[in-house]
Amino acid sequence: SLTSFSINNKHLRSTTKMKSSCGTRFAFLVLFLFAVQSVCVYAGTGSFHKDVKIHWGDGRGKIHDNEGKLLSLSLDKSSGSGFQSNDEFLYGKAEVQMKLVPGNSAGTVTTFYLKSPGTTWDEIDFEFLGNISGHPYTLHTNVYTKGSGDKEQQFHLWFDPTREFHTYCITWNPERIIFTVDNVPIREFKNSESIGIPFPKIQPMRLYASLWEAEHWATRGGLEKTDWSKAPFTAFYRNYNVEGCVWANGKSSCAANSPWYTQKLDQRGMNRVKWAQRNYMVYNYCTDKKRFPKGVPAVCT
Repeated sequence: SLTSFSINNKHLRSTTKMKSSCGTRFAFLVLFLFAVQSVCVYAGTGSFHKDVKIHWGDGRGKIHDNEGKLLSLSLDKSSGSGFQSNDEFLYGKAEVQMKLVPGNSAGTVTTFYLKSPGTTWDEIDFEFLGNISGHPYTLHTNVYTKGSGDKEQQFHLWFDPTREFHTYCITWNPERIIFTVDNVPIREFKNSESIGIPFPKIQPMRLYASLWEAEHWATRGGLEKTDWSKAPFTAFYRNYNVEGCVWANGKSSCAANSPWYTQKLDQRGMNRVKWAQRNYMVYNYCTDKKRFPKGVPAVCT
């Protein structure tokens, strides 16, 4: 990411002492161009206080420290809670560490995702479907383009996501979307527009996180209901970090040399995806012939 550039008063005074007025104008031009370039790519401060807004939940979402490093979301029978990024992005890399609701969390959904507004929205999802005690969480991933999803892949994780914090990351660039867990890529959704598969590339998206109730579908297809005697349910977020291209005034610009902007999986990364999908995938829309009796989508990623 590019470091933000500022001009302080001391520097301004020293600049004006340049002997040549032409040299002075040139110096300011260089500084101005550098400053403009530096704001094209956004790097979050890592502070929930500065980077996000708790936009619903009536006090159920809380930031726990002055530096804004730790945030919790809670759910009870009256309401869940959630936060959203202050900025919208057109491409970016977003990651956060999460510790999920422990114990009997059936019917709860804890999320971290990107989404655009409107009825034909784009969306990139991490959703964690709660469990009954002793059963694994289900990590649900999906990609929506122009309001159409139906591209789900689900996983059981190779660790207990309620005991410690783990890192979840979405990398979204013009060629692909990469989902990673603790730096292990579990899914790559490639841009396949050349064969008619829509890809989210036009609508800017905001980062969201939420904890909400979905007992009608979340746990074993809705078979397990929420035990409200265990409420309030609480999940924790920390080390929130976003590098991306802020959408402002109808446009977004990016430095193409940012590593995430051109990131793709090398052979080792593709092998790790195969490992995760071979050992931990529990649902893949690509193989659901019952759901797609006329044939699965042309490209499954």
